[in-house]
Amino acid sequence: MKVRILPDYDALSETAAAIVAERLREKPSAVLLLPTGTTPLGMYRRLVGLHRSGDLSFARATFFNLDEYFGLPPEHPASYHVYMRENFYALIDADPARVHVPRGDAPDPKAACRRYEAAIRGAGGIDLCVLGIGRNGHIGFNEPGAPFGSRTRVVRLAESTRRVNAADFEADRAPEQAITVGLATICEAREVLLLASGANKAGAVAAAVEGEVAESVPASVLRRHPKGTFLLDEDAGSDLGSGVAD
Repeated sequence: MKVRILPDYDALSETAAAIVAERLREKPSAVLLLPTGTTPLGMYRRLVGLHRSGDLSFARATFFNLDEYFGLPPEHPASYHVYMRENFYALIDADPARVHVPRGDAPDPKAACRRYEAAIRGAGGIDLCVLGIGRNGHIGFNEPGAPFGSRTRVVRLAESTRRVNAADFEADRAPEQAITVGLATICEAREVLLLASGANKAGAVAAAVEGEVAESVPASVLRRHPKGTFLLDEDAGSDLGSGVAD
């Protein structure tokens, strides 16, 4: 595992976009596992800019998303289908047949989760997984206590997570459950890149990087990944000890 600390959010976003772009140039048919939230928005904006300038095509790539709120239809304004469409997929030359986001309103959620895992395997596995990190150390919606051997499944969201996300919903009430790709599936990606920005993520980053590798801090499992990188801005890395970053 590597730790890289960039001066600020803009530098973090620029570096993340450059890594994704480089992997796509190396392998135009790459399979990407992607996050939502506020942190990756700068990366997405830069990738869209590269596409619009003619410097990068996504036409042969395959995309999977990490998670979705349980019970939300794809057209719900707070769904991650809408988030990804508005911030990324509709702005690039992605092939709709190669874009996969969990269905929050699937009539048989367990079967839908099994199909999602099968689709990832059918695509040849994940080449690059990009992650954010929650303030409690979650990745995807794998909350503290999530088994390291977990796969795509329905999970109950921590109250702290629901509070952070509440503003996206009417009456400030976020869903109680979500569908998320599991930790074992994330760790099977050939490369993992975790992005963290802001002082409010510093404690979670320090626990993941310097604390015990334990299910109580889901992001700590990335320390076992042979090609994992924590990409941080200075605020997010502010609780780390000296000498941690490369």
